[in-house]
Amino acid sequence: MLSKQIALVTGANKGIGFEVSRQLAQTGIKVLMGARNEKNGLDAAIKLQEENLDVEFILLDVTNSEHIKNVREYIEQHFGKLDILINNSGMISSAKKVTNNSVETISQKALRQTFDVNFFGAVELTHELLPLIKKSNAGRIVNVSSIMGSLTYQSATDGYKPFAYNASKSALNQFTIHLAAALKNTSIKVNSAHPGWVKTDMGGPDAPMDAKEGAKTIVRLATLESDGPTGKFFHLDEEIAW
Repeated sequence: MLSKQIALVTGANKGIGFEVSRQLAQTGIKVLMGARNEKNGLDAAIKLQEENLDVEFILLDVTNSEHIKNVREYIEQHFGKLDILINNSGMISSAKKVTNNSVETISQKALRQTFDVNFFGAVELTHELLPLIKKSNAGRIVNVSSIMGSLTYQSATDGYKPFAYNASKSALNQFTIHLAAALKNTSIKVNSAHPGWVKTDMGGPDAPMDAKEGAKTIVRLATLESDGPTGKFFHLDEEIAW
């Protein structure tokens, strides 16, 4: 098993995380499907197992430090390393009115909750798993961001601006930049991915892309060759401005 690549995908029970798990497993990678809801996570893993894919469910709420430590211990005990980490878990404020997500009206509770999932959870999980990723011959970390977190994009558009979500993704992009710089003398590559506007619970039914298309950028960055980029922000093959 140690010769086989091991990947962990957070928020893997549905949407983009589920499809990323499928596509990685289709390449022969062993995928641990992290989900905070045990039933939903088990059901998702069973669906892919029925496709003869090597996946398994692992309980993981990225805002729960005990879960994070349990995941690290499980991976260390069973595999001894981690090759790929996909920080996919994410949320947007569930306020019913769009205006409640604006910088003027967002509640402190919603702001902190969004950052806990989209930023602090990803940072804590990565810190906990980094010693195992360093044991890989070619570690890959992909932070699932959004063009909504691009300061260049936001400063040039007057469109919808959900402050908590956008700010948390900007912070996640900073984490990508800083972590890639810290690991520049290793074989580990760290990149941010913009999946696109995808038909998910978050993206809604009017989105132009399906989950299969949305997963492509993430899977590409998770399987980069040794001469691939690090510390960058991509949608498909196109680099996005921070």
